[in-house]
Amino acid sequence: QVQLVESGGGLVQAGGSLRLSCAASGSIRSIPVMGWYRQVPGKQRELVAAINSGGSTNYADSVKGRFAISRDNAKNTVYLQMNSLKPDDTAVYYCNADLWTISNKRTYWGQGTQVTVSS
Repeated sequence: QVQLVESGGGLVQAGGSLRLSCAASGSIRSIPVMGWYRQVPGKQRELVAAINSGGSTNYADSVKGRFAISRDNAKNTVYLQMNSLKPDDTAVYYCNADLWTISNKRTYWGQGTQVTVSS
């Protein structure tokens, strides 16, 4: 059984910073890609940032220059450092991992963590 456990969300004023963490655990062989998505009510979940096992990254245009994704492969953990936060960044943030278990490859999601940015 694989689990993704997120932490680090909360309430912050505009211009502030938050750091999200997501740890994957269970019968994991490898995790080619880990990422963060976000969703607000009434809208589709959107990609915020992703990183592969080699460290290559991809960001949504709206967060480039403000957010930084990183990972610790030894700990199966991905991080999202969010700086210069804006009210538009308010959303539920979900961790995502495309990973190989002992038996197959599939996508897993965390439970979500709320990020609220006040103006």
